[in-house]
Amino acid sequence: MTKIALCRESRPGETRVALTPDAVKALTRDGWEVVVERGAGAASHFTDDAYVAVGATIADQATGDITLRVNPPTLEEVARLPEGSLHLSFLSPLLATDVVTAMNERRITILSFDLLPRISRAQYMDALSSQATVSGYRAALAGATYFDRFFPLLTTAAGTIRPAKVLIMGVGVAGLQAIATAKRLGAKVRAYDVRTAAKEEAESAGATFVQLGVTADAAGGYARELTAEERAQQQAALLGEVANADIVITTAAVPGRKAPILLTREMVEAMGEGSLVIDMAADGGGNCELTRAGEVVEHGGVRVVGLSNPPAQMGAHASFMFANNVLKLLALFGAKGELAPDWSDEVVVGVTVAREGGIAHAPTAEALGVAVTPIVAPANDVKESE
Repeated sequence: MTKIALCRESRPGETRVALTPDAVKALTRDGWEVVVERGAGAASHFTDDAYVAVGATIADQATGDITLRVNPPTLEEVARLPEGSLHLSFLSPLLATDVVTAMNERRITILSFDLLPRISRAQYMDALSSQATVSGYRAALAGATYFDRFFPLLTTAAGTIRPAKVLIMGVGVAGLQAIATAKRLGAKVRAYDVRTAAKEEAESAGATFVQLGVTADAAGGYARELTAEERAQQQAALLGEVANADIVITTAAVPGRKAPILLTREMVEAMGEGSLVIDMAADGGGNCELTRAGEVVEHGGVRVVGLSNPPAQMGAHASFMFANNVLKLLALFGAKGELAPDWSDEVVVGVTVAREGGIAHAPTAEALGVAVTPIVAPANDVKESE
């Protein structure tokens, strides 16, 4: 029977856990043995007793054939991983090359959620999207919390209060959730994205779409990187939009890379006294030049709020969604208590950073200065998949 180890997160302020008791119940029913590190779910209100009740065992240090985490392990935690085991987390390998090297030296199969292929059948295991949903919701709530005025239109005996003007920058999963939440709170919402396809999505969520004449459409509905000339044109056109907003929420995070700068110092200085910037991408360096992760920076009467790890502010539901993503992805790596990855599956290959001592993810191999080792499915696997 293959053993799955559920670890307690060591990142400061983290409340999430990679498996909920319900997810553990599904795994134990399928024949997997699950060992849970003591207190792993406490910050999400999942007790050790709840895990024991569904068939897990509790240990002071959890180790197994498969290790599950939300965040990357520390080098000290890597040293405790069994050689040749499998590890799954939000690793962001390009930002954790030392951890990748340490795990690869132990011939650990490294899986990272942020490398999941963006294809239709992978949506159910897309932890990036599930956690972005939480982040977008929390970003809008942060705007309402820090703003010292009402969000909705109010007609009172003391006078009429105009609705807050909110500008959402980035209409991905997080941006759409921020739009919907700000709209539900009664704000007047505008949204901007460099992808033309985002217009219909933003409008369906309740926002007025801002068109600046600068687009960056790429294959598959994604955005390409803007040229220097296009970026200058974009920022010049955005200046008026930003200046007219009470609250600007930026959501442009790039998995495994530094977040792009959307808001310059000049733009912030054009905003009115008492306005807010809520930077959801603070952990990736921020979309605003003035952002500092986990801090509130005041500049010229405008507060810039650098949200750090927003999903951790909703540990219970964020963990519920993450755990369901884990179950769906693990199903491609084995079933009935047996680890048996299908190396002919593009999702299995796509999330794999390293395997059997070789780096399979080309950008990570390049960052480490080593040759990439492509994953080649065994002949019988290819035949069966056909």
